[in-house]
Amino acid sequence: MTTSGRFTSVVLAVCLLAVPAHGQEPQAGLGLDAAIARALEREPALRAARTDIDVALGQRQQAGLRPNPTVTVDRRDERGGTDNQTSVGIQWPLDLFRRAGRVESAARQIDVTRFSVADRERLLAADVRMQYGAAAAAIRDVSVADELVTAARGQLDLVRARVDEGATPPIDRDLLDVDLRRLEADRLVAVGRADAALVRLKPLLGMRPDEPLALGETIESLVERAARAIEPPHGAGVAAVRPDVREADARVSLAEAAVDRARREGRFDVSVVGGYMRMDAGFAQRGFNLSGGLERVRGRFTNFSAGAMVMVPLFNRNQGQVASARAEVSGAESRRDAVTLAAQAEVAAARALDTQTRRAADLYGRVIQGLARQNLDVVRQTFDLGRATVFEVLAEQRRYLEMERDYTTTLREAWEARVALSRALGETR
Repeated sequence: MTTSGRFTSVVLAVCLLAVPAHGQEPQAGLGLDAAIARALEREPALRAARTDIDVALGQRQQAGLRPNPTVTVDRRDERGGTDNQTSVGIQWPLDLFRRAGRVESAARQIDVTRFSVADRERLLAADVRMQYGAAAAAIRDVSVADELVTAARGQLDLVRARVDEGATPPIDRDLLDVDLRRLEADRLVAVGRADAALVRLKPLLGMRPDEPLALGETIESLVERAARAIEPPHGAGVAAVRPDVREADARVSLAEAAVDRARREGRFDVSVVGGYMRMDAGFAQRGFNLSGGLERVRGRFTNFSAGAMVMVPLFNRNQGQVASARAEVSGAESRRDAVTLAAQAEVAAARALDTQTRRAADLYGRVIQGLARQNLDVVRQTFDLGRATVFEVLAEQRRYLEMERDYTTTLREAWEARVALSRALGETR
């Protein structure tokens, strides 16, 4: 098989398999959907954020509880005598108006917390997509570098044989040798970038840096799948379903509930009070009882009492708290409007970038698979026939390498644009 034939075989193998770093086929690795599912399940910061929902549920349960009664017990004894007194009192707040305000405020806090966690999930899914695409693009750079190194080695072997036969000057061999070493150095840098991109992806998946990870999809397959996906709907109302917009709206409801709670806490309240007292008292004198006998003058008294204690909002009607809560409502409404506008602008910008980058990636793909690769093959075959110089081969090889790198960059930008659009639209899965 000729050198050009070997090079063509290598090119086809790389195109069909897209072999990543370390020689692992992408089909045996972790797919994007599985990576997102794993991140949503295992990422530590998200798991910590989900506990906030349990905290809010506990606060909602606490807000619905009635206040406990207060019981007092008092015992008095005469020093050196026999008189004593025992009393028991109870105070039970009725909580006539405050409970409903507490419960509503706690319920609104649950909504805010759930939307906040949902927004964390949205951002985490976008981060996984973004870093997955970055790793896939870095792995493609390694594949391109492997392809060029393999082809350059074959070309160098051919020229060495010609130099040994005296058919080619040694300078051609030395130029190819220098270029091969440059390509090998570029490949080592590409491998380092791919390894670093994988390491940056692992924490998002809840993995340790030393755990093995292989990707199951290439950057080309990611962009192609995104192109086949259903076009997201248009319209300004699309951003309204985003968790951060819904969280901002829930915070408005929370602020309004705080106003109602402040008003309720400024109203009067009633506590039921009651008591029991037993008193044993007497004197040292004696007196006649009903049957005519003498006995000590002494009496035992038992008393019951019941009543109500009213808190009268004469001076403090919670005016300051009500005013503060109203200001919070105004601020929450303004922040909601700001978040909504930002979300709508983000959707529009991401949609425009997604459209153009997908077109650029498609154009680059047709050029790479067609003219650029064909030109390199023709120049190399011409050199094999002795009709082209080594300088022309090196120039075309560098041009092809730049084209491949630009294609990888365009693929990555196209994928990042689609990720930005999915994040702007509030997609999680």
